[in-house]
Amino acid sequence: MNTDKIIETVVKAADDKKALDIVVMDMKEVSGVSDAFIIMEAMNTRQIGAIVDNIVDKVEEEGIEVHHVEGNPNSGWVLIDLLDVVVSVFSHDERGFYNLEKLWSDAPLIDVSNMIGID
Repeated sequence: MNTDKIIETVVKAADDKKALDIVVMDMKEVSGVSDAFIIMEAMNTRQIGAIVDNIVDKVEEEGIEVHHVEGNPNSGWVLIDLLDVVVSVFSHDERGFYNLEKLWSDAPLIDVSNMIGID
C-alpha cells in the first residue's frame, strides 16, 4: 500500500476519536527509518487508548501491516510502527517533553487538513 493511503487511513482514524493537533512529517529526505511520522495528542490516557485502538483497527481493515505497537496509554506515549509510517500518540505533557516536531524540524510537513473532519 502506498504511503499516502496509509497516512489518510491513520489521520481519519485519529480524527474519528478526536485526536488533537495532528501533524504529518515527510521523512523521506531526512530519515531512513520511515517515509512519514504522524504525531498527535490526546486529552487523557483513555483517549490515547481509544485513538490507538481505532488506528490499529482501521489500518488492519485496509490490509496495512501493524508491525509493532509500543508503550501504553498510562505512559503518555504510544508508538505504532506501520513500517513506512510511524505514528506517535501523546499526552499533551509528553508531546511537549519529547518535542519530535523540533527534533525533526528539517522535515517538511504534509497538509492533511482535507482529511480532518470528514466522515
